[in-house]
Amino acid sequence: MSDLLYDAILKGDATTAAILARQAIDQGSAPGQMVTRRMIPAMDEVGRRFERGDYFVPELLLSGRAMKAALNIVRPLLASGAAEPAGKVVIGTVQGDLHDIGKNLVAALLEGGGFQVHDLGVDVSPSRFVEAVQQKAPDIVALSALLTVTLPAMRTTLDALGRAGVREQVRWVGGAPVTRQYAEEIGADGYSDNAFGAVRMARTLMENSCDAIPNSSHP
Repeated sequence: MSDLLYDAILKGDATTAAILARQAIDQGSAPGQMVTRRMIPAMDEVGRRFERGDYFVPELLLSGRAMKAALNIVRPLLASGAAEPAGKVVIGTVQGDLHDIGKNLVAALLEGGGFQVHDLGVDVSPSRFVEAVQQKAPDIVALSALLTVTLPAMRTTLDALGRAGVREQVRWVGGAPVTRQYAEEIGADGYSDNAFGAVRMARTLMENSCDAIPNSSHP
């Protein structure tokens, strides 16, 4: 059953993934082992195929949705078992930008990696980011943008977080127009050019207890 779940996520079949996850639970499979031994490895393989050029954005989105469908079945059981998330992330597309495909993909992959994700949506003002950080106390704050004209909103948001005294939350940025140079210029902690880099960076960050992190995120 678990191998079929792995395959369903790899193929991006959300309906089958949800059905198989429910069947596995009903047959006594441990939720935590399902996630760590089959679901996360499936998304890791999706990432490898993407990096090789075998998968493209549509395949990533489909696999991300399949992962989320299975995770929706498993998550309540993980919570009831008091399983701690890998970390907490607040993510959103900055003010003035209504694009969400990249953000949604990163959010789905982070959830698949065991992170608790608070998605603020699109066109998120600096004050909303500040409020979310104060309320949710995340380990990571992720800012996304697709339009070049909305890049200044990233700087404005990071400045607002700094003024609010929540600098201890790691901040990363990503999106098509974002470069490593710009990320460093505005004081972001991380950056990369692909969605799977965000997951790798988040894992490294939590493993190293907020030590210095590599430039490897792309909401």
